[in-house]
Parts: sequence; C-alpha cells; structure tokens
Amino acid sequence: MKLDLLKKQWLDIVFEGRNKSYGAYELRKENSVTSTKAFIFGALVFAFLVSIPMLANLIPDSSENDANLDKKIVTIKLPPKEKPKEDLPPPPPPPPKVDQVKFVKPVVAKAEEVVEEPPKIKEIVDKKLGAETIKGDPDAELTVEPVGNGPKDVVEEDNNIYNTAGIEVKPDFPGGIDKFYKYVGKNYQVPEEDGLKGKVFVSFVVEKDGSLTDIKVIRDIGYGTGKEAIRVLKSCPRWNPGEQNGKKVRVLYSLPINIQSAE
Repeated sequence: MKLDLLKKQWLDIVFEGRNKSYGAYELRKENSVTSTKAFIFGALVFAFLVSIPMLANLIPDSSENDANLDKKIVTIKLPPKEKPKEDLPPPPPPPPKVDQVKFVKPVVAKAEEVVEEPPKIKEIVDKKLGAETIKGDPDAELTVEPVGNGPKDVVEEDNNIYNTAGIEVKPDFPGGIDKFYKYVGKNYQVPEEDGLKGKVFVSFVVEKDGSLTDIKVIRDIGYGTGKEAIRVLKSCPRWNPGEQNGKKVRVLYSLPINIQSAE
C-alpha cells in the first residue's frame, strides 16, 4: 500500500492507537492550511515591497509644484508706476513775518509780585498778539493773492408739485376755463351708447412750460369715456403755467368733464 504524503492518510497511521486529542496531531492536521496562509501573506508582502518604486513615481514631486508656483508669481504683471506730474505751479511763498507782541493776561496782584507788565496800547496798534514776542522781517517781499470770483450763488430748481389751493398764480387755459370746455366739447368723441350721461373726473400736472403731464382718470362712467378724456387732454394746447414767489412752478390740477350722449 502506497501512502500519499500530500494527503492526511499518513497521520492516521502514525497516530493509530495513540491519543489524537494531543496537540501534535492537531498541529500536523492543520499544517497544510497554515503553510498556505503563510505563503499567501509572504507573497503579498513581497508584491508590496516590489511595487514601492512604482507608487513613489505616482506621487507628485513637490519641487515641480514649487517651480510652477514660481512661474505663476513671475508672470504677475505689476501696475505701471504713476509718473510724477509735470508743469505744476510752484507753491506760494510763505507770508512775511509780522511783528508779534506777547500778550500777558492781566491778573490782580500786589505790585511787588508783578513779574512782567502787559504791553501798552501803542505797542500793539499794528502788531499781532501771540504767546510770545517775535520780531518781524521788515525787508520781506509783500505778496498779494489774486482776487477770485468767489462762489457763485447756486439756485436749485424747484420741481415740487403745488396744489391750486394757496398758490399765488393758478394755471389757466388761454382764454379762460370756458374756452377750455368748448375745446373739450368740440374734440371729445362721445361713445354711441343710448342714455349715456355723467361726469369723468380727471387730474393732470401743468408743467412750467404749460404742457400737461401725468394725466390720470380719477373716475369715469365706463364705455371708454376715461380713455377718450386722456386722448383729448394729451392733444390740448399749452396752458398758462402757475407761479409762486415770482417763478413758474408745477401745479396739480383736477376738473370734471360732463358726458352726455346725443338722443
């Protein structure tokens, strides 16, 4: 009978009649599995050691990053330096020194305690008063600044919208309000609706040049009466503008327009 050492039959023959629960039997029984695990682990460690150079090549080189950073820094363009302004007028000469007399504040004290007497009136007639006495320069050249035009009075334009109540001069239509209603009656096209009757209330702003803007219909009676009122007012001749404090101003004006269809 031939025995295959790669199989576990020889273990049964060797340990026949012996205590198989002994540790040696278990060790020999598991020897092939242990050897296989050791071989696989050793192969993995060997493969890892062999692949270290390849992994090192995959890691980016920090020196290359530094080189790229240096290139980026070098390629930044600095803004051009501002050239000093030329042909600037020379600074004005300093004003000449004027005699200055120290001002001593008068204090009520005893005669023996007076250390310094205040200056007399004739000594300060043509001199300045200061904290100390300074001698002026009598030979200094006198310079006079050129006379300017001074600030001009800036008058802000009045764009406020005034109400007709309380304004000095109210806006009006050339020829009066009656002529305005005649103009409206002549140009207003009443809708063809039987028994249509009522009032259309409108408001508008009479501008400084007499034109009408911001035309609004406050209330109408329908059938396009408000829209027709706006059309007529837009084509209306210029009004005489309102005035306040002698100046033309914008004024809000409102009025009713009577509507009555022909029977």
